[in-house]
Amino acid sequence: MGVGSEKTSSTTKGVYKEETDIASKAPLNVNAMLSKKVGHATAERATWGRRLEFVLASVGYAVGLGNVWRFPYLCYRSGGGAFLIPYFLMLFLCGIPLLFMEFAIGQYTRLGPVHALATICPLFKGVGIATVVISFVLCTYYNVLMSWALYYFFNSFRAIFPWQSCNNTWNAVGNCSSGFPGNATHLQSASQQYFDHRVLEITNGIEDAGGLRWELFGILILAWVIVYLCIFKGVKSTGKVVYFTATFPYFILFALLINNVQLPGAKDGMLYFLKPKWSKLLEVQVWVNAAAQVFNSIGIGFGSMISMASYNKFNNNILRDTLIVSLANSATSILAGFVIFSAIGYMAHVHNLPVDNIATDGPGLVFVVYPEVFSTMPLPQLWAPLFFFMLLCLGLDSQFAMVEVAVTSIIDGFGPKVLRVLKRQEVIVLAVCVMGFLLGIPHITKGGMYVFQLMDHYTAVVSLMFLSFFEVIAVCWVFGLRRMTIMIKRMLGKAPNIYFRSCWMVFSPVLVLCILISSIIQYTPARYGKSYTYPVWAEVVGWGISLVSIVWIPLGALQEICRNKGSLLQRIKTAVTPTIELDPVNHLPEEQSEDTPESVFLSIITPL
Repeated sequence: MGVGSEKTSSTTKGVYKEETDIASKAPLNVNAMLSKKVGHATAERATWGRRLEFVLASVGYAVGLGNVWRFPYLCYRSGGGAFLIPYFLMLFLCGIPLLFMEFAIGQYTRLGPVHALATICPLFKGVGIATVVISFVLCTYYNVLMSWALYYFFNSFRAIFPWQSCNNTWNAVGNCSSGFPGNATHLQSASQQYFDHRVLEITNGIEDAGGLRWELFGILILAWVIVYLCIFKGVKSTGKVVYFTATFPYFILFALLINNVQLPGAKDGMLYFLKPKWSKLLEVQVWVNAAAQVFNSIGIGFGSMISMASYNKFNNNILRDTLIVSLANSATSILAGFVIFSAIGYMAHVHNLPVDNIATDGPGLVFVVYPEVFSTMPLPQLWAPLFFFMLLCLGLDSQFAMVEVAVTSIIDGFGPKVLRVLKRQEVIVLAVCVMGFLLGIPHITKGGMYVFQLMDHYTAVVSLMFLSFFEVIAVCWVFGLRRMTIMIKRMLGKAPNIYFRSCWMVFSPVLVLCILISSIIQYTPARYGKSYTYPVWAEVVGWGISLVSIVWIPLGALQEICRNKGSLLQRIKTAVTPTIELDPVNHLPEEQSEDTPESVFLSIITPL
């Protein structure tokens, strides 16, 4: 971005003054403007019934299962309380600015991620397609987590929990322990054997798919039916459901915290969680983990935030909503950390083991460790159903948003054609849910856990960083800071301050690039547990899963360049020129418009 920087700095005052003057005039008829440019989709777009519905839906999407099972363990392993320093730095330098950016794009264009990104930077329209693909792939196996939560929920209404003892047909004779086995590596806890041999009926590897787990098959159908009934009317139905699903988990988390802190050993567990290890701040990986956690937790790069914001009213205060969603997400992560580690400290006290022997992350935390906690906790028949129902609510909110991305993109792009065949929007939602269910079936075979781990590793870890990097480049550098300023000025009546502008231009792109490079350098193959490694062919399949989304970025750019006319440079110039109307940019005096974002971009790629 060094090319042309001197001239840009010398004209910035004049440019921003003119933009501010023009943007202060009466707002454009944005719906009419966009309907001319991108079709019918915006003209008849529904809106959230109340602003609170959008906020709750966004908080519900951001606050997911990862807040419960990933953040507490990551914080504990990355320096305890010291980890909060890089975490909040990354939140304010990357998370909040990029969430504000996605909200602004969605609300201004009133389009889903595919068409929103295509209008602001046609060259990178493939990024929008990729976000839809990655969200849909993710939702096909995310519902499997909800199926497991439902399975445990249904089995928690018993006088004696089925995961509580070793006297069951699925327990392995001679290596089952009714508590945590500690250093006895030949033993497994009863709750671990219940999860492996009763819930999953797990095979020895991905090579052995086994048969279908018919109980999980039926519960997966139920999970998708619940999702469909909550979103089939679009934001009108989702907006009502989130009043419960986005708030209920907080009641349970606070209730569990109050209960847990009264248990012996809880204080020690919470001290393990927060005790600062300052030397960890010297490790690069801790900073990378903090940035990745912020990015993944808020949900940047999945397209869901753009999609949900597209149903806002044009002048909705997205800055306020950005701060609410970001801070609520972080506060929930810390709250969940206290809840989880107070319980882990209690279990360490009961079994006279160090916290290290019990602390874990991922599905094992909520489907192995916590069920074991309930086995010894007072009033287990109360807490177990509430806990697993809370997991269901956390999963539902995230699932709503991911399915909505696909539905919104279909309606934006093919609305009239699809509706001529399917007649009603409810049928489109049903078709998306049915497709998601069918693609989720491999995960509920007896070898499905290996498929699940493979998909999660290559979708949520590898693909997302590529997509996020190109999204940030497309919006922050090619579409440009000036245009973003005008968009936000139109909606909020005031331009973004220096904090947001500096983050968009410098800090956020650099941080995303660092995360991407670190992910590549420190790449490790997918694993399940401590011992199982995937065969080479499975790794190849995993990279294929990553490419399913990533490949749309170069394909979209190539298609856009080929469809334009003129020389290669003229085609690229057209491809980086927004199709959305922004009068303050389009009508700048010529001497001030030479350093538009696309001219700087072109000057970089043009041979000297």
